[in-house]
Amino acid sequence: MHGLFAALTLEDFIARTISSLTKIPADSDTLLLIAFLAAAFTHAGLLLGLFGGLPVFYIWLERKVAGRIQDRLGPTRVGGSFGWLQTIADGIKLIQKEDLVPKDADALVFRMAPYLATIASFAAFMVLPISDGWIAVTAECGAFLILALMSLEVLGIILAGYSSGSKWALFGAMREAAQMVSYEIPMAICALIPLMIAGSLNFQVIGRMQSGGFWNWFILHDPFTFLAFFCYFTVATASVKRAPFDLAEAESELVAGFHTEYSGFRWSIFFLAEYSSMFAVSAVAAILFLGGWHDGLGIDSVIDSLFRGTGTGIIEGFSLGSYVANVFGAVVLITKACLLVFVQIWVRWTLPRLRIDQVMTTCLKYLVPISCFLFLAAVLWPLTLVTMFSRPVIAGPALGERALSQQKGSSIDASERLGAAR
Repeated sequence: MHGLFAALTLEDFIARTISSLTKIPADSDTLLLIAFLAAAFTHAGLLLGLFGGLPVFYIWLERKVAGRIQDRLGPTRVGGSFGWLQTIADGIKLIQKEDLVPKDADALVFRMAPYLATIASFAAFMVLPISDGWIAVTAECGAFLILALMSLEVLGIILAGYSSGSKWALFGAMREAAQMVSYEIPMAICALIPLMIAGSLNFQVIGRMQSGGFWNWFILHDPFTFLAFFCYFTVATASVKRAPFDLAEAESELVAGFHTEYSGFRWSIFFLAEYSSMFAVSAVAAILFLGGWHDGLGIDSVIDSLFRGTGTGIIEGFSLGSYVANVFGAVVLITKACLLVFVQIWVRWTLPRLRIDQVMTTCLKYLVPISCFLFLAAVLWPLTLVTMFSRPVIAGPALGERALSQQKGSSIDASERLGAAR
């Protein structure tokens, strides 16, 4: 095994590489600090690329979907007949616009609010796994953290409306505060159902439990989890201010809602945060209910087995099969999330906007009781099966047995790879 590549983390790999090239001891405090900063900036760059690239595609997709639904063509000129570069052209135009602050606005808070909303949306990506092991910050309470971080976006919206010096913006901010705080309750309860089934708050553990066929996905675990997915997706759509729940920016009532007084670049990053949050809640739905990065047909396992053992002598703990399977898994997860985002766009241009009282009634009188019922029923479901059939599932091995066998298999694979590397 080559000493230079005997690294298990990016930080360790960078430290060993610099040490090999400069003859500086690998345990030097200065070298470890440089390696840490380099690894941190690398991870941040990858996340920023995902955070900024997906909204560019989603904005183009929304304009094309809206055009098709309304019997139009949508963007057709910039970047070819499909208008691929229309979003980038619009972004360049917005950057060039003058940055205006209303006379009656609180200038400091007015300028700061869009960045607070964007940072809250970006922070959720830190604990969101893109594939097995591909995550910026591994946390045992990742599911709790991502729900908490996404809820912070409302602070930027409230400050934006409050500091604008406009009654329309203030009304929109107050609507958004009431809506987001209310809809977080059923969203968290629906998310608790797959978390309870998995017995973990770790997204990595939850994703691995759904490996194999699509019948192992949690959405098919029991009837109540199946219904919980649709309840979660409904409240998640409301939590990211998408129609028919976009009362915070209802142009027919509030001009443009909380961002009425914004223009140019600051206006654009509000929508960067919104479209990024759409992906985040959709990716969470895919991980909790739809198998995560697993395709459900076993293709990832076939890829891993085809290249098993390849490359283990280069980097300790590295396998080309696992790497290619992870790339495939990342494509699968992003595709699932994009399909759910497409549904959100489809719903926006299909259903009429609700009134604010209807939005709150839908949450407090219907979605909260439904989510509580589904949670209680999901808890009682395995107990009922054990009482009636002496087993917690109708068919196949119990989830705990499957997770235990997967853990043993992963330990054996890791031992084989380390042995081959030596």
